This record gives sequence, C-alpha cells and structure tokens, in this order.
Amino acid sequence: MTAWIERLGTATLVRIFAAYSWAASTVCAAWFARRFSVERGAALEPALCLIWQGLVFGAWLPAGGLVWLLLKRFGTTGRGLAALTLAMPPVVLLEVAAGASLDIVFAGGGDFADFAGRMVSKAPVAILLWTAICAVGLAAVQRDRALGARRRADMLQSALVQARRAVSAPGPERLLVTTGRRRAPVMLHEVEWFASAGNYVVVHWQEREGLVRTSLKAIEATLDPAVFARTHRSTIVNLACVNDAQSLSDGSWRLTMASGGEIVVSRAFRDEILTRLGRSALRLHVS
Repeated sequence: MTAWIERLGTATLVRIFAAYSWAASTVCAAWFARRFSVERGAALEPALCLIWQGLVFGAWLPAGGLVWLLLKRFGTTGRGLAALTLAMPPVVLLEVAAGASLDIVFAGGGDFADFAGRMVSKAPVAILLWTAICAVGLAAVQRDRALGARRRADMLQSALVQARRAVSAPGPERLLVTTGRRRAPVMLHEVEWFASAGNYVVVHWQEREGLVRTSLKAIEATLDPAVFARTHRSTIVNLACVNDAQSLSDGSWRLTMASGGEIVVSRAFRDEILTRLGRSALRLHVS
C-alpha cells in the first residue's frame, strides 16, 4: 500500500485528497443542513441539501489551486508564507460571501442584515479552512521536492556507477603534470578533480596536486563526459572517484572524494550534470 502511494505523483494525491475532503464535507454539512431545516419546520429534500453544501464547499476548490500555485511560485520559505498570508483576507471574504449567498438561495432570507450576519458567522470556519488548505499545500510541496531530490540522487548514483564502468573501458591515458621542478605522468583515471588557476589548471590526484599550463575548457574537451563533469565554472570532477554524494537543504550536492576531499555542487551545475550524464549514459547503453 505504501509503495503504491509513493508511486503516485504529488499532484494526483492532492486531487484525490481534495475530492475526498469535498465529498466528506458535503455529506456531513448536508446532514446538518437537513436537520436544521427540519427543526425550523421547512424540511429540505436531502438531494437539495447535498447540492447546496456541494456548491458551498466546491467554492473552496479554486482556493486550493491558488495555494498550490503560490507555493510553487514562491516556495515554502518566508516569501511563500507571506504570499499565503496576504492572500487570506480576499480569499476568505470571497468565500464567506459565496457561502452566505448560497445559504440565502437555498434556505431563504435575503435582506442586507441577514446577509452580513451570515458572512460574519461563516468567517471563523472560512479562516480555519484556509489554514487547513495552506497546511496541506505546504506538505504537498515539501513531498514534491523530497521526491525530486530522491530522483536526482538516484540519477547521480546511477551516473557514478556508469562512470566507474566507463573508466575501465578505454586504454590508459596520461597527463603530464608539473610538480615542483619536474614533470610527472599522471593516469587520467587517478585524477580526482581539476581546478582552474589563471593560465593553469591544478590537477588533484591521490592527495597530491600539480599544474598543467592550459585552460580548463581545453582540458574538458579531451575528457570523457561519462566520467568527468563540471561542478563549478572553475572545477571538473572525476565521478568515478566520488565515494559519497549527499543532498543539502538548499538543493545542492556535497561530493566526498576518494581522498576525503569535499566538493559542493550548486543547483545550477547539479542540473547540468544530470542532463549531461543522462545523455552520456544513454550513449553508453546504446553502444
């Protein structure tokens, strides 16, 4: 059961929950409306009560869509909460006005005092419903983000496996690196990462480092995109040397290299890595 729920998209779950909430609220409110009408001596038909309350609570469905749009646009941080707070007064006013109008249509009444009184009596429940919808929206957006982070983490782990496999496929390649006053050949698969340093590129391998007089762009053009990926405008990482990858709260990644070094990948380069590695993995699979 849990696995089946996890496979459903967040938007689908929200729609199912909205439909259930609307149906349950409609039935319960219709029962109370029918009982109230009987006590007043003007019994309404059950079907009429269901239509009445269905319209009352159906008017809240657009409010749920508004909450979802605001949270997707502004997020769940301070901006998102501020947007929900600012939207509350006009939404609540519209909802209580719609509810009071429907009450008068189905239950009678009609003067201004009666209309205003119904609006005031409905305001506390309307505020409560808005708060509940916001809470559900916040939970839904957080779930959507968590699922997205999990998918990206799975894609990265798959890419790391592909990178380790790709390392052993071609023949050994060497890079001449200057260390002090001498130049030493370094196997490409031993390089953990490259870092730009002016007119040079710093090569990190086996807890050592050296220099190559070239640009990072020139180095990148010679590397296998299934193994090496740019994690910053001045850094290229050997994915086969990544021991661990963790998602951070801001959506970035922290890569722990075989030597114990740590490299942070921003969200922009994270998406670029997934896109690039997705194409590389596909090319490897086809070949």
